[in-house]
Amino acid sequence: MDGRLAFLALVFSILILAWIGAGVLWRAAEVAELVAPLDPADYDELSVVTVGTGSEFENPERMGPATAVGLGTTVVLVDAGRGIAEGLRLAKIPVDQPTVVYLTNLLPYNTVGLDDLLLNGWLTEREQPLRVVGPRGTRALVEGIGAAHAAGNAAMASALGLPTEGAKIDVQEVADGHTETVGPITIEARALPDGPLPTLAWRFTDGQSRIVVSGSGWGHDELASFAGGADVLVHEAAYLPTVSELEGTGAVVEDPDRVDRDRAMHTLVDAAGQLATDAQVDRLVLVRLRPPPFFELQTKSLVGNTFSGEIVIPEDGELVFP
Repeated sequence: MDGRLAFLALVFSILILAWIGAGVLWRAAEVAELVAPLDPADYDELSVVTVGTGSEFENPERMGPATAVGLGTTVVLVDAGRGIAEGLRLAKIPVDQPTVVYLTNLLPYNTVGLDDLLLNGWLTEREQPLRVVGPRGTRALVEGIGAAHAAGNAAMASALGLPTEGAKIDVQEVADGHTETVGPITIEARALPDGPLPTLAWRFTDGQSRIVVSGSGWGHDELASFAGGADVLVHEAAYLPTVSELEGTGAVVEDPDRVDRDRAMHTLVDAAGQLATDAQVDRLVLVRLRPPPFFELQTKSLVGNTFSGEIVIPEDGELVFP
């Protein structure tokens, strides 16, 4: 009997050790995936990845606004919101691979990740400056970033032997009608009027597919025209109830005027659907989502009231086209 108990104890010990070992290996693999160097992303077709799908508000489930467009190993970004380095990791894009950031406008939540992108790309020994293209005012923003980090960057370059060019930003301010080519991708800009500061929407094409990325809540007609017939429109859809809609919900509205001002700054859920319909796009990708999140079915239902095409509500790091 004692021998049988000893044998069973041995078997249980082996099982426990095997379980612990499997857990250690699983955790090691998980950590390796989080920190191991990534191979460059390589896309067979013109592709869109939602690096960050959140808005200006803190949200542990969604990073700030950032969208990647890639073809082959050429990858560019539209906007650089908070947590962009982590968002690129989720998207399996090395942080030093994007060569250009195209800014829609200089609202802080579109630009706060530039420091993050610059630093983390430099730490992987990027040798060339990061390029930033945006509307009027972008140069002053970039010069401010450079001045703020000049002393720290010099210290890091000296201590770690990092290439000094990799800590720099080449900036270009552009306006409506700007066109350029980056690798196999042609990029065009369209100015969106009626907002509180200069704003651009961006169109990307490889001669076959057309992608438009925007995000601001103004310039409906201009954006619908610019996105006309595109394969994909990446845009926001904010659910912002009116003061009257909040009555009876228990919500305390301390500043009703701010509610109205906030609504004027964004493309609302129903307006996003109408925009996509007016533009006659095939697919509408909804980003700049703010907490608390609606259920996906609810959002799709509201947008679907005015748009009959494909509606995508993505997560961070998700390939949404093709």
